[in-house]
Amino acid sequence: MEKVLQFLENLSANNNKDWFHDNRKLYEESRDKILFITEILINEIRKFDPEIPVMNPKDCMFRIFRDVRFSNDKRPYKTNFGSFIASGGRKSLLAGYYFHIEPDGSFAGGGLHMPPAEQLRAIRSHIAKNGHEFLEITQKESFKKVYPEMFEHKLKTAPKGFPKDHEFVDLLRYQSFVFSTNLKKEIITGDSFVDYLVNAFSELYDVNRFINNGVNKFL
Repeated sequence: MEKVLQFLENLSANNNKDWFHDNRKLYEESRDKILFITEILINEIRKFDPEIPVMNPKDCMFRIFRDVRFSNDKRPYKTNFGSFIASGGRKSLLAGYYFHIEPDGSFAGGGLHMPPAEQLRAIRSHIAKNGHEFLEITQKESFKKVYPEMFEHKLKTAPKGFPKDHEFVDLLRYQSFVFSTNLKKEIITGDSFVDYLVNAFSELYDVNRFINNGVNKFL
């Protein structure tokens, strides 16, 4: 993974089409490394999450090419690699497992980021009735050790349709249900990187199951 990080560092300093064209082989080697890791992770995650199907890793990995049509930032390439492993791949509307490789900004985690209104309403309804189960999962010692807290992205008050004094109003205010853990360079470049990801993802299984049960039950 050392070469992948080096490629991304060089791309960050030379984010233009000419440099990318001249270094296309390095990009392809880095991409293939991430695809290889993604394929291994799919197979390993399937051992503890039966909802993950056999998938082509290309369906999970995000493209490095940026859509600059409506952006003031015209840099043509992302400076990271990432894969989202869930039923339906990177376009899935279900909770899943994500790893992100970027110099000085790598992390792993999962859940469901900014679901559309229908899915979000379904998850909130599930939490409203089963909040104790969600808290029990996320307060486990082994879980908290990897994921100390949920991504802080929530409303200032109770969402529409839920009372302000609801027992689980603090959970209902969330707009994303995402957990992550930072990945240090020595972890990424070490021999146990994949094992580290598998262990981190295994802690997320119960959270993803809870979220997806909500989505599937109420839609």
